[in-house]
Amino acid sequence: MLNPLNAISPLDGRYHSKLDILRPIFSEFGLIKVRVKIEIEWLIHLSRQLDLPEISEFSDQTVATLRTIFDQFNSKDALRIKEIENTINHDVKAVEYYVKQQAKTHGLPNHNLEFVHFACTSEDINNLSYALLLQTCQLEILKPKLGKLINTLRQMALEYQDQPMLSRTHGQPASPTTLGKEIANFVNRLDDNVKSLLELTICGKMNGAVGNFNAHYAAYPDAAWESIAKDFVESLGLTNQAYSTQIEPHDTIAEFCHALCRINTIILDLDRDLWGYISLGYFRQKAVSGEVGSSTMPHKVNPIDFENSEGNLGLANAVLGHLAEKLPISRWQRDLSDSTALRNLGVGIGHSLLAWDSTLKGLAKLAANKERIEADLNTNWAVLAEAIQTVMRRYGVPEPYEQLKVLTRGQEGITQNMLHTFITELDIPEHAKHSLLALTPTNYTGHAEQAARNV
Repeated sequence: MLNPLNAISPLDGRYHSKLDILRPIFSEFGLIKVRVKIEIEWLIHLSRQLDLPEISEFSDQTVATLRTIFDQFNSKDALRIKEIENTINHDVKAVEYYVKQQAKTHGLPNHNLEFVHFACTSEDINNLSYALLLQTCQLEILKPKLGKLINTLRQMALEYQDQPMLSRTHGQPASPTTLGKEIANFVNRLDDNVKSLLELTICGKMNGAVGNFNAHYAAYPDAAWESIAKDFVESLGLTNQAYSTQIEPHDTIAEFCHALCRINTIILDLDRDLWGYISLGYFRQKAVSGEVGSSTMPHKVNPIDFENSEGNLGLANAVLGHLAEKLPISRWQRDLSDSTALRNLGVGIGHSLLAWDSTLKGLAKLAANKERIEADLNTNWAVLAEAIQTVMRRYGVPEPYEQLKVLTRGQEGITQNMLHTFITELDIPEHAKHSLLALTPTNYTGHAEQAARNV
């Protein structure tokens, strides 16, 4: 029997308890349940749209009764469908047979039963099912989780908006910034990309075996099948795909995966920056009582949460990237290679969630080491060379960059006195000298504080 100790995937093993929120959506049970929903809703839709004696409009009571088949669907029902599948070797046809059985049990007349799965190919059911699974995940899981991460970072940006910090470009000391502004950069990036993810609508189609409504028109040539299908897809909150082969092209699922990849890449960038700041001593990590940081070095508090996040983000993007590249490609009117790939949507999203939770856990442990940050600034007066040479340019001093290059490039031990001596000897207005003499590595932060405050 499966338990976390003998699971092959760590998502269902080591991290089982952390991903319970995903199981109702991306498990086999979740897929079967939403397939049942699509079959029932299509049957109800046909009764309302065709206006034919074979399937006259169902009463409100009949509609409510049919919907209980989905609303009350449970594990026992899913196992019954799996039993049917084991006999006929077709997962979607098994759902059709189950729905017919249940509809008959719930009093649907025999002449209505064959309108279950009417004119459908399996892909009509599957593409809409996966679209609804992603839509549910998008709104119920991704939106609140990413919102929590962004809000946590925004609070940090505000808390540290005026904390000066030495920048590092190419790993070397550079013009100062504030700690809050560097965190605000990630807030801004995530805001934009999360908005794109949440505004994305998944496409769906309900147009038959090769996308031409062939069987539909053979049965009812006078019905407005394009409108009937479009109305049904849109009633599910999806965007109708008018042109397809047997499969919906999956372009919007690819867009969904790419959007998640971009978000994950931004978080990976954040993880690595924070890891580096911890290494520099700019952040202290709060030790958790009872935890062990190293099996041999008792003093250590390792940045394991950001490292765990980094590892899971890599796995997530490997899966999501593959899905984004693979799913829009299908040979001629249909091949089945997308079917097994689609079952891994939950894997890519699962690793993403693990990563985001690890980042949040790591953020909760951080406290800025202001003394260490400011000590670093105070030993790097050379970063003011940028300001000095730029003011020199304004007042027409010859070769300002070159003069500061000779004074500072590759030189160690550039001090406040050295720079002040250089400034006092410049041929520039006195007020400009006074402004330069007032600069320090801790107050030469430009617009950084305001940018952090406005994020």
